[in-house]
Order: sequence, then structure tokens, then C-alpha cells
Amino acid sequence: MAAYPFLAEMYEDDYFPNALVDKGKAILVRLCEQIEVDQPESLDDLYALTHAATDEFNDLAVEFEEEDSEIETGARDAIGGDFAAIARAYVYDADIEELIATRDW
Repeated sequence: MAAYPFLAEMYEDDYFPNALVDKGKAILVRLCEQIEVDQPESLDDLYALTHAATDEFNDLAVEFEEEDSEIETGARDAIGGDFAAIARAYVYDADIEELIATRDW
């Protein structure tokens, strides 16, 4: 995943401040690192990690709003798609909605 273009769609859209997209990318990179270190043995273990990362995006949503932006449909698709790509890369057959089940965006 080191070369994966996390949140590419968000970087391409001026609506999303790059500094905040960078923070989102950092969340996803940390998730990858955590999966590599913890090596979740089950989907439930994986979901615990992805839910924690999703909660970080919940907190980041406030910062987007402060910059007159928001995690809206396009951002949700980009973020959810990247969570799914991470699960696939680490060979988990995960449900995308469950990966981000704790989202409030």
C-alpha cells in the first residue's frame, strides 16, 4: 500500500483543503501500519481497527467544516473506497459498510 494514491479524488477537488486531506491520508497510512503490526486474525479484529480509524475521520470532519468544507458524498466514496482497498490489499473479504460502520459523515 506504500504506493497507493490515498484519497486521490479529494486531492483533485479544490473543495477539500489539501492540509486536511493530508490528515485523512495519515489516518489511512496508520491503519495500514497497524494492520501490518497487529495482523488481525478475524474480520471482527479488522473491524475494530477500521472503526477506530473511522472515528478519527469523524473527528476530522469538524476540521473540514471549520474550513467551509465537509465530508460529503464524494469524500465518503473516496474514504470508503480506500478502506475497502486496504482490506483487499491485506486479503480480507470485508464488508465495506462494516469497515466504516462508526462513521457519522
